[in-house]
Amino acid sequence: MLEGIMNSPYLGMMLVSMAFGLLGAWVSKRLKSKFKKYSMMPLSSGYTGAQVAEKMLGDYNIHDVTIQSVPGKLTDHYNPANKTVNLSPEVYQGRSIAAAAVAAHECGHAVQHATDYAWLGMRSKLVPVVSVAASYLQYVMMASIFLLATAFGESLLMLAVVLQGAVMVFSLVTLPVEFDASHRAMQYLDSSGLAGRRGEEYEGAKDALKWAGMTYFVAALASVAQFLYLLLLLMRRR
Repeated sequence: MLEGIMNSPYLGMMLVSMAFGLLGAWVSKRLKSKFKKYSMMPLSSGYTGAQVAEKMLGDYNIHDVTIQSVPGKLTDHYNPANKTVNLSPEVYQGRSIAAAAVAAHECGHAVQHATDYAWLGMRSKLVPVVSVAASYLQYVMMASIFLLATAFGESLLMLAVVLQGAVMVFSLVTLPVEFDASHRAMQYLDSSGLAGRRGEEYEGAKDALKWAGMTYFVAALASVAQFLYLLLLLMRRR
């Protein structure tokens, strides 16, 4: 059975995805638990997430970014294309440690954009590439079920390695972008006095952002594992 898995890109990728999917589900559960915990801890300043975002952008002299509420839970993100900080209702209206941490993190991306942070620029350029790569990769994997043993087998594997490589690079580039945004958020929460260092608010915000970062870390690990698996299959055929 192991030999069959090693020779089947589709089955092997499915198993790798399932393994990291379980790990990702556990991390996601922890993140939701942490967010719920810190959502019930009020911010002493009484600021809402939207007010934290407005203050942070203002203090960085960023006046061309719009702060808006978007539907859903944990749907917070910064869109560099239209320069918007998008906050979920719970963060936008919330007056909690979690709301402040998430709002500051998303504004951290806006600061990256305003200061031409190289990794953010690289990730933005990779978005259309990885979108196409991820779309075609699933079809290549499906085709490999039927064509791996044919003359097209090696070409399919090579294509899969290239496509998965693009996905992997995007996942890896995302890590410094997210970790830096969290670092900027924590620095601001401390320097602004919204969540002073070594205080309960500061530690809570740091813990919440740590688990948010872990979701990206697990995704990157999964993409690397999938890339190495496909590369190993290709090398075994040569």
